[in-house]
Amino acid sequence: MSDFKRISVAQALTLIEQQQAVVADIRDEASFAAGHIAGAYHLNNSNLHPFMQQTELTVPVVVVCYHGNSSQGAAQYLAQQGFEQVFSMDGGMQSWREQQPVVVTDET
Repeated sequence: MSDFKRISVAQALTLIEQQQAVVADIRDEASFAAGHIAGAYHLNNSNLHPFMQQTELTVPVVVVCYHGNSSQGAAQYLAQQGFEQVFSMDGGMQSWREQQPVVVTDET
């Protein structure tokens, strides 16, 4: 069985910048709209299947939630679906906001 890894904000930033990791933000729509990581994919139950179809299994996926708790379950699920490099960001968006900029709109 595949497993996910827990990583820090700094490690997530490195994956995003150097390995073009996909950021899957699982927070509710209002929270996502209020601020998210640039280029993040707002992942929810209604678009999970398309996300899994259009994302290569070899691409790193960083799952983000509010505080880094809910993302662990979602990361485990993606790992079980065959994604090879799945990460849960410790501290979630709360930690990201303290260390990195967020965007409220982007092309995604």
